Amino acid sequence: MRRTRPAIGALFFFGMASVLALYFTFAAVQGSFGLFNRVQVQAENAELVVRRDRLETELAALQNKTARLSDDFLDLDLLDERARDVLGLARPDEVMIR
Repeated sequence: MRRTRPAIGALFFFGMASVLALYFTFAAVQGSFGLFNRVQVQAENAELVVRRDRLETELAALQNKTARLSDDFLDLDLLDERARDVLGLARPDEVMIR
């Protein structure tokens, strides 16, 4: 009876293919461009969008106040409010409560 030796080349090929498949699977999940990192980047993106929207609202309010205090258009009520707040001014007939 003749004995054949095991196919070392085939075992090596399938072993290397398995190792490469495991490596690429790990990289697709855990790597710098993997699924976990993608979820983290998407969450950070959502937070930044909310922050951007809040800052745009704040900017619009500040631009409105700036336009209302400009030389072209002067809102006397806003000017009175700012003078009272910054300088601590009050009319003689007002009662201040602190």
